[in-house]
Amino acid sequence: MLSRKLRSLRDVVEAQLCIGCGACAAYCEKRGVALVNDERKGIHPVFEEGCGDCRECLAFCPGAVLDFGKLREADTAKYHPLLGPWLEIYEGYAVDPEIRYRGSSGGAISALSLYFLEHEKRAFVLHTGMDPEKPWQNRTVRSSNRHELLEHAGSRYAPSSPCEALRRIAQSSLSCVFVGKPCDVAAVHTLRASWTDLHERLGLMLSFFCAGPPPGGATRELVASQGIAPESVTSIRYRGNGWPGDFQIHYDGGRAYRSLTYRESWGSLAAYRRPLRCNLCPDGTGEFADIACGDAWHRYNEDGNPGLSVLLVRTPRGKEILERAVKAGYLVVEASSPERVLSGQGLQKRRMELHGRLLALRFLCWPRPDYRGLDSAVLWRDIPFRRKMRIVFGTARRTVVRRYLNRCAG
Repeated sequence: MLSRKLRSLRDVVEAQLCIGCGACAAYCEKRGVALVNDERKGIHPVFEEGCGDCRECLAFCPGAVLDFGKLREADTAKYHPLLGPWLEIYEGYAVDPEIRYRGSSGGAISALSLYFLEHEKRAFVLHTGMDPEKPWQNRTVRSSNRHELLEHAGSRYAPSSPCEALRRIAQSSLSCVFVGKPCDVAAVHTLRASWTDLHERLGLMLSFFCAGPPPGGATRELVASQGIAPESVTSIRYRGNGWPGDFQIHYDGGRAYRSLTYRESWGSLAAYRRPLRCNLCPDGTGEFADIACGDAWHRYNEDGNPGLSVLLVRTPRGKEILERAVKAGYLVVEASSPERVLSGQGLQKRRMELHGRLLALRFLCWPRPDYRGLDSAVLWRDIPFRRKMRIVFGTARRTVVRRYLNRCAG
């Protein structure tokens, strides 16, 4: 049952639980939902009269509800309390050296996408790329060949809304690949159950590990801090061209260039305030995807390695596609384990602390997402008492200070 405090999609937005995935804009046949990109707050929907009060979109809104129970019920899947369901876990990289070099880590997502386009005869890959008009922002793109995939390869540390173009998949003559953040993929996973055309034409869902995107204004301010006028920037690359790759700024018509190391750029961007919903994220590793990929940070030694990816195979469909891609020579993989993956990631800390953050919002009478079938209270038990108090009271304090608390929903 949905939280009584979230009665409509408008409530989700006002409670700052929206992550701007765009699924509501794609699904609404009345075209009553539009997306705006606020560089301070991120992407969020605006509604025509009457549309924001509709409850229909709540069923698939990841800011309102996520059902982890069905994932745990899958007979073929193993389950890890911090990583979720999985069939197989690998470390690997794209065989194509340019894809491996241009990708964020080992180029696994780009390699899988290219295999699908070239061997499975799919229409296109729906994913995210740089907005050429405002390079510090993103736009939703379609790639149908290797050149287009390479053009948009690499991480984009800014808000994105790939679900806004789901109708393009539903209307396609061939099946397609969807690539998105874990919350984007969760929305698609739920929505496809009631959207027949989408379900029939969605060939593969890929996700990547996510710690929450900073607002678009964070990148703009980082550029300005380098003495570069954002309006003169022609392109921004956050990562890639090596592992992890530099933050690269091209400006003055592409004639000038500036770069920062990954640590310098991410250290600046990570300091910016993320949306409230990102601080309540229960899934940073793409549990609803067919395959989720991330950096194999436990193998990173600053030794010039061109990149290694972790691949969490979560569904029989994902297992089948990965096996065919490896056989066709698109990827090289070797077996890994949950312990190896977690040894190089910090995302598990957020999941362990989730129960306390939700408790803080409950004390403040603030609306909370409904995470069904997630045993967050079990993970919470392993945190020392003093740390628990800091999490609960710290979350409450930040919620008030950041003016999330502008009303008390009784």
